[in-house]
Amino acid sequence: MKEITIDPYIQVRMVKSFEYDPKGKKISFISDYTGVPQVWELDRGERWPAQTSFTMKGITFIKYIAGTSDLVFGMDADGDEKEQLYLLKEKGEKIALTNSPEHLHLFGDSSPDGKWIAWSSNRRNEAFLDIYIQNLETLEIRRMFTENGTYLVEKWFPDGKSLLVKKTNSPLDHDLGIFSLLTGKMEWITRNKGEAGYKNIHFNKNGDHIYLLTNQDREFFGLALIQLASKQFTWLEQGEWDFEDLVMNKDKNKLAFTMNEAGISKGFLVDLERTNLYNWETPMGVIYNLRFSPDHQKLGFVLNGPTHPPDIWEVDLKTIQAKRLTYISRTPILEEKLIEPEQILFPSFDQLQIPAYYYKPNRIAEKSPVVVYIHGGPESQSRAVYSPFLQYFLNQGYAVVAPNIRGSTGYGKTYTHLDDGRKRMDAVKDVIFLMEWLKKTGDIHADKAAIVGGSYGGFIVLAATSHFPDLWAAAIDIVGMSSIRTFLQTTSPWRKKLREAEYGTIESDGDFFDQIDPLNHADKIKAPLMIIHGVNDPRVPIQESDQIVKKLKERNHPVRYNRIEEEGHTMTKLKNKISSYSEMAEFLEKYLGK
Repeated sequence: MKEITIDPYIQVRMVKSFEYDPKGKKISFISDYTGVPQVWELDRGERWPAQTSFTMKGITFIKYIAGTSDLVFGMDADGDEKEQLYLLKEKGEKIALTNSPEHLHLFGDSSPDGKWIAWSSNRRNEAFLDIYIQNLETLEIRRMFTENGTYLVEKWFPDGKSLLVKKTNSPLDHDLGIFSLLTGKMEWITRNKGEAGYKNIHFNKNGDHIYLLTNQDREFFGLALIQLASKQFTWLEQGEWDFEDLVMNKDKNKLAFTMNEAGISKGFLVDLERTNLYNWETPMGVIYNLRFSPDHQKLGFVLNGPTHPPDIWEVDLKTIQAKRLTYISRTPILEEKLIEPEQILFPSFDQLQIPAYYYKPNRIAEKSPVVVYIHGGPESQSRAVYSPFLQYFLNQGYAVVAPNIRGSTGYGKTYTHLDDGRKRMDAVKDVIFLMEWLKKTGDIHADKAAIVGGSYGGFIVLAATSHFPDLWAAAIDIVGMSSIRTFLQTTSPWRKKLREAEYGTIESDGDFFDQIDPLNHADKIKAPLMIIHGVNDPRVPIQESDQIVKKLKERNHPVRYNRIEEEGHTMTKLKNKISSYSEMAEFLEKYLGK
């Protein structure tokens, strides 16, 4: 049988997100069928979806305007993340809402009567996000709340008179406030509660309580209720893992959420009238984008698993059985080849148990080359999802290990803070101790190990290869930082304060950055290196890759550099994914063999 190339893995069509049409039986979703993410529509009476947006740039999100079949959607300029908002009318007409391409526009919510939308933007000052509302008939824009900070609109109050606002103090610490559109005053309801995150907020029928997910005074996110007038806080459900993606039905008598159990989702349905909790079964994967259907019969979601690329599923609310609704991602040539991982724990230098996903190839061989894959963030998590290049590597006979090194989310607040500031290199040591553990298992070729990572994972790649150079036969850094010092100097102004909460500041920690920055240890790197970076990246500016490539080339070190035009921090265009992933496959084959 002829061996397949990487192309089918990359060209799996995926559903990014979906929404039920509030008025009827249609579903709108984003997919990259055409090579660029666009809006598609599925009528339940039809067998095949129809494309409803036709733009040159990729669409980043969709949301129905309350009570209508009109969609608001976002687009940026080739990955620069300066999102502009548009209205897609029911008949297909596209209307530009925000025409300020040098600024961000983060959509919040639409008013209950469907006449206004609320969003945040850094139009006044690049470093801060203020709150605006906009009339959808006249397109008039009003700035409503101005204060130096990062403010996002979570919900429009059911009476249409106030906005529920979230202030982001750090990526892990928020405050919730009520902003009155009548008086222009902000009343804070969760101030001074210690570090706490608040998300997925929903009003009860009367609009005087909110249901939400929070980790206030806890390690993990649970389900809570806040009485707005008294600010009384009540826990409803708690667990030993994070709850995620809380949604509420239109009748306000049912909630649904997922539990992130070591990176794998479990779905739960709450009947508020009977105070019952139900769960449903799905294949291994991550559930997101939970939505109740307008007819109260179904709960829809996107399931993304290692052997189930993203598609829309539905739970029948009578039987609590889940069934796949769309087959956008179906690729028969791959169905028998995709592999699920094992969950493992390995001890690090301080005996802390570090969780990881271990993917073993189907090919029978005594020892396999190994690819260590590091996620970005660092406040993020490797999860059990479909990954085109990881699955391709497995098909080539490589083992793949994706650790959730200290600093990852999903394992409690304490774990997430274990790499903060001057503890940065402890996370790198976790990777080194993973290699020691893998060697002891006897399943891998110790001299055929590669490390691959994106964003913060790219920093870990560069740090591991520059501080521990003898472990690696090859390395791939995707949009990684080569110096925390220069990264903090050049990252987009609206991100700087939030990143300093994680890494420290140049003023206080610059000496430490200089000690650990891979850029200052580039002369120690031994592994051949491939670096991939989008020219428009607003998060990790491309200079981070330019400067280390320059240093490596000056000493004639083997380095392959893909500087990709028309992309940012994340690759969205199919043609660029195909060329980059294909080169990654060639690069690893050259230095690891099969």
